Amino acid sequence: MEAAGIPDRREGHDQVVKGITKGLQPYWLQAYLLIYIPVGLLADSRITALWQQYLLGGLTFLVLYLAALKAPQEQRMQIWFCVGVATCFEIFSSLIWGIYSYRLHNVPLFVPPGHGLVYLFGLLAAQTPLVTRYGRRVAYAVLGGAGAWALLGLTVLPVFTGRMDLQGAMCFPVFAYFLLRSPRWPLFAAIFIIVSELEIFGTSLGNWSWLPTAPWTGIPSGNPPSVIAAGYCIIDGTVLALFWVYRWGLNTMRTRMTTTITPRPGPNSLPSPDNRAYSGEAVAPSSTSLI
Repeated sequence: MEAAGIPDRREGHDQVVKGITKGLQPYWLQAYLLIYIPVGLLADSRITALWQQYLLGGLTFLVLYLAALKAPQEQRMQIWFCVGVATCFEIFSSLIWGIYSYRLHNVPLFVPPGHGLVYLFGLLAAQTPLVTRYGRRVAYAVLGGAGAWALLGLTVLPVFTGRMDLQGAMCFPVFAYFLLRSPRWPLFAAIFIIVSELEIFGTSLGNWSWLPTAPWTGIPSGNPPSVIAAGYCIIDGTVLALFWVYRWGLNTMRTRMTTTITPRPGPNSLPSPDNRAYSGEAVAPSSTSLI
């Protein structure tokens, strides 16, 4: 009896493992991104020279390139647009406005492709079984978590951190609007998850830090702000606008190329008798007579 039962148990165990593996298969790339980001931040926190940070940035660009191959071509272009747009936001927010600063007082090379990884994580969310099965309930759950964090940043967390997180709470209405009204809500729901992870690890490891009070506005901020993922609502809108302009310009160029290049008659081709009057050749008056 025992010998007969051992194979049955092993077979049942193998079936369970296969079931778990099959269930997690749609999420493997997102799981990889969730692991790569904190590992990369941990590596950056140990870096002592800029050349090491450049190597980490080059590796992150390579990871983004390979991971983006799993996305459709149109989304891949949006990802690289996001890298450019987010880099401009980084330069303004960190080096000009100064609401946060990086450990080496620069914009690390891994940051631009890091934004691309975040955006890819969000784009992949729409095709996951979790979103297709539960729909808007996922958005409501994420919204509840964001709202709770924003509320804690105004009430409980200041007791432990000494910071009033008004900046994060001010981001919450923007995030809630896009999460509830935009057809791209899975993108924003997923981005909130990965940005929360990124910000918590990044500030805890000392990769960057948010100022207690934002320059120019004087708004107090947590470290990190609670719903700072709302910034991707602006980034996404900018990416879509630039992508629309790009496609419009490309289609306009193609249209002009096809309309300006007209076929020319070959050396042996002669105008037909019906069209000789309009060919520019000298025509006898009798050929144009109406009688």
